[in-house]
Amino acid sequence: MNRKELGRRVAALLDGRAGGSPAAPTGVHAVTGGEICDSYRITLPGGHTVFAKTRADASPDFFAAEAAGLERLRATGTVAIPRVLAADADLLALEWVASTDPTPAKAERLGRELAALHDTAAPHYGTAGPLYLGPVPLTTPAPPPAKPADWPAFHAAHRLEPLLRMAVDAGGIGARDTADVEALCARIAEVAGPPQPPAYIHGDLWAGNILWAERPHLIDPAAQGGHPEADLAFLELSGCPHWDRLIGAYEEVRPLPGRAERAPLHQLHHILIHAALFGGAYGPQSGAAARAALRGAP
Repeated sequence: MNRKELGRRVAALLDGRAGGSPAAPTGVHAVTGGEICDSYRITLPGGHTVFAKTRADASPDFFAAEAAGLERLRATGTVAIPRVLAADADLLALEWVASTDPTPAKAERLGRELAALHDTAAPHYGTAGPLYLGPVPLTTPAPPPAKPADWPAFHAAHRLEPLLRMAVDAGGIGARDTADVEALCARIAEVAGPPQPPAYIHGDLWAGNILWAERPHLIDPAAQGGHPEADLAFLELSGCPHWDRLIGAYEEVRPLPGRAERAPLHQLHHILIHAALFGGAYGPQSGAAARAALRGAP
């Protein structure tokens, strides 16, 4: 849709779909960020500013799933999440959060708040409803697994292996790297570390999904019950600003002995989706992560 139509759609949604014609926004400006959606800053009459994102070929439940994930994280009361203002089949509107420069103090605060999030028990791994990592749907078996010992098999069967098949089908990963990821999936219980009960995680926490407001806000989640080290591993992989300060503050609250050695296992999920979607160097990087994880096997 064009910007004028988008502005009117958002205004109508925020007006509760009331009758009549809502007042036209005073400004609709494209903003950067994200890989699969178009994002905008919309100024409504009276100066109220909102964020909106659209995706022309979104699945009917795509934005509803994201809105549910944002609310799932917000309900924990641990991390700052923009308020969901409206969700429709092809757009999502959120409160506008002004992001400034990351600082060590902000990183430390986020580290402590992530530790609190990861100490929040989830009822099971995965979600009861639809879930997407980027444009890719993620599955949760029925009944959903809930025991700490269930995580390795769940992660292999419902996270790593489907993305590996996508990458193979797309030509994004070679035979040797495929074999090494398959070997890791077969031996994942040996390298998974101490059993981890299901905890709420963001699920897609790369550095670009942080808004560095005075209190950092998290956006674009694949929120679910999962393994907390997934969030940390992807933050590190994506070059999170002031990473040392963030992880130091996190581990003051929630120590994780052996976390660094397990990082390649938890990074693999996100490397594989890039191999599936973009190919290139992500295929060899997937194999390298699998081999690094296997080196931690007894």
